Amino acid sequence: MPTADAAQLDRAFHALADESRRAMVVRLSSGAASVSELAAPLDMSLPSVMQHLDVLQRSGLVRSEKIGRVRTCRLEPGPMRTLEQWIAEHRAIWERHFDRLSDVLDDTFPADPGDRR
Repeated sequence: MPTADAAQLDRAFHALADESRRAMVVRLSSGAASVSELAAPLDMSLPSVMQHLDVLQRSGLVRSEKIGRVRTCRLEPGPMRTLEQWIAEHRAIWERHFDRLSDVLDDTFPADPGDRR
């Protein structure tokens, strides 16, 4: 499996590092929303919400379009797939490490027949 583009991963992880931006992504995972809908549950000014949306858009996770006076935001699936792929690759590596550690520990400290695990 090829390694994901490092710059795209950096932008996406940076964008998701903030709790407010993660909340916006969670909301957008159920469908498109206007900026005011995204801002409603957040305890911040509209300009601050727009700055957070700008970070999400520059990361590629979100795209928006303005129709009339309403700006509507949507999740972009591509960067999310890249994140998912990177996490899956690294999860597999760590699972192999933990399996080997478990084997070493089992060999080093054999289970006592009286132990209940």
